[in-house]
Amino acid sequence: MADPKAEHALRDALSTLETLEERWSAARDYLKIDDARARHAVVQELAADPDLWNDQEHARSVTTELGRLANDLEAFDGLRRDLDDSRVLAEFAGESLSSGEADWSLLNELESTVAALTRQIDALEIQSLFAGPYDENDAIVELHAGAGGTDAQDWTEMLLRMYQRWAERRGYAVEIDEATEGSEAGLLSSTFIVKGRFAYGWLSAERGVHRLVRISPFDSQARRQTSFASFEITPLLADDASEVDIDEKDLRVDTYRSSGAGGQHVNKTDSAIRITHVPTGIVVSCQNERSQHQNRARAMQILEAKLAERARAQRQAEMDALSGARVDNAWGSQIRSYVQAPYQLVKDHRSNYETGNVEAVLDGDLDGFMEAELRRQRSAS
Repeated sequence: MADPKAEHALRDALSTLETLEERWSAARDYLKIDDARARHAVVQELAADPDLWNDQEHARSVTTELGRLANDLEAFDGLRRDLDDSRVLAEFAGESLSSGEADWSLLNELESTVAALTRQIDALEIQSLFAGPYDENDAIVELHAGAGGTDAQDWTEMLLRMYQRWAERRGYAVEIDEATEGSEAGLLSSTFIVKGRFAYGWLSAERGVHRLVRISPFDSQARRQTSFASFEITPLLADDASEVDIDEKDLRVDTYRSSGAGGQHVNKTDSAIRITHVPTGIVVSCQNERSQHQNRARAMQILEAKLAERARAQRQAEMDALSGARVDNAWGSQIRSYVQAPYQLVKDHRSNYETGNVEAVLDGDLDGFMEAELRRQRSAS
């Protein structure tokens, strides 16, 4: 006699597999897999050129692109193989039911396989959210303390740690280029670079003002305090992809000694650099490298990225989608609230995504918020 529970489990698995097949086929189109295969063949030929490494910058670009294309195609083709294997597994499970004795080991394996395939398809679909020309780039991030005094400066340091932990979870590297410590605690500002594929695409969802509500550790009366910090982001351009020419006469370069206690955030040196682009008023600083020359080179790279972003905005003659609108770093401007008292809640005011696990979020569990905002942006476009 057939086992109704086993039959129900098999039907559910088959139904989910049908849906996954449809999603896989859709991914072939929106990820432009056929175009990627054609490009992969071209880049393979470039990589096989015996003279490739005569130009090391070009060679690195070619090998990086080849690796990314190969990884994308392998993920897509591997998913196809896994879907085919799951179909075979479903057939075996169906045969066991037909014999009148359900093989629950097969059904359980099928259920686990389908769950894993769903996660793989989910991850594949996220790539469709990264359609911008700079989404695959590394990201330059700036954090600035806003309203809230010492609490806001402490909140800025908490945000720096949060994004460091998030990057660590994703296998991204973080380089801190500047960290200006607060008068009593925390940070007035920090500039750091997140390096990894889609770093800019992911972190662009975080642009805006972040609000913290908690019992202040700096208030002797233990009162609740609201504080703010802003998150600004710019895509880091490749060394050979600068879109602007900078006239040295337009630059004011100041050197200074890194200040603050103990090297908690940066390597303390005597050769920190601050560069002001006089025509635009853009200021960048770097104090993380060990020589003035290295600090200047990194500061110029950041300045070039900022000027390129400004130029794109001027060409478009409208609000630049990369930099977003500048808003007050205070009440009424927040994109997300992190509430630790009188209740526990983190809520994004754009996507309405929320969670009560504040500590997990502050420890870098941000993917849900980022994905929800990226999906909201795509549906609104």
